[in-house]
Amino acid sequence: MSPCYTDPVTRPTLIAANWKMNPPPEGWNAIESPYRQTDGVDIVVFPPFVYLKSCIAAGLRTGAQCGHPEPAGAHTGCISMAMTAQEGCEAVLCGHSDRRRDQKETDNFIAEQVVAAFENKLFAILCIGETEKEREAGREREVVERQLQSVLDLLQSTTYNLQAIAYEPVWAIGTGRNATPEQAQEMHAFIRSLLPETHQSATRILYGGSMNAANAEELLRQPDIDGGLVGGASLKSEEFRKIVAVAAVHHR
Repeated sequence: MSPCYTDPVTRPTLIAANWKMNPPPEGWNAIESPYRQTDGVDIVVFPPFVYLKSCIAAGLRTGAQCGHPEPAGAHTGCISMAMTAQEGCEAVLCGHSDRRRDQKETDNFIAEQVVAAFENKLFAILCIGETEKEREAGREREVVERQLQSVLDLLQSTTYNLQAIAYEPVWAIGTGRNATPEQAQEMHAFIRSLLPETHQSATRILYGGSMNAANAEELLRQPDIDGGLVGGASLKSEEFRKIVAVAAVHHR
C-alpha cells in the first residue's frame, strides 16, 4: 500500500518517523525492523538527507524532512523537491515547527513547498500548530487556521488537494507537557472542519505532539486522529515498534 493511498471511508493509519538531525536508530534496516510496512498501517521514515539513499536502498518508504519549492538555483544548503523525488523519496514534510522556528519559514513559502511537492508526485505532510505563547493567549485556533488557509488558498489555483496534515502543538514537543487526548481531538476536528467539504473525509490528520508508546493508544482512539508524526520516540526502535502495534489495532 502506497503512503499516498487515502480512502474516504477508512483513512488508513499513518505513522511517520521523523528522525530530525539524528542518525538512523539501531535496527533500522533489520529484516524485522519496525520502520518497515506492516498490515493496516502506513509507515514512512524521514531521515536527514545524507541517509535518504540508504533508507531507500533498504526498502523503507522514505521521505525528506523538507524541500525547496524551486527545482534548482542559487539556494546554498537547500535541496529541492525535484531532487528529493529524483532520489526516490515518496514523501516530504512541509512546514515542520523546527523549520518554522530555525529557518524562519513563512506560511507563504510553506504553501509553495506543498504545491512543489505535489508537482513532483511527493506525498506532502503539511505541519501546523501553535506555540505555548500563542495557546496561552487563546490564539491556537487563529494560528492553525492562518497556517492552513495559506496553503488552501494557493491550492485553489491547482488541481491538487491536501493529503495529510500533522498537528504539532509546539508547546508539547520535547517539553514534558502533553496535549490531552481531548485537546488533541478538539483541534483535529477543528482542522478537519476547515478543509473543503469534499475532501474532509479523505485527508489524514496526524498528531505531532510527542506521541509515544504510553499515550499512543488514547490518542489513536480519537475519531479525527489518523496517525502520528513521531519525533523522539521514533529514535527508539522498540518504543516505535509499540506505537506501530497500537496503530495496527486502531487502524480504520
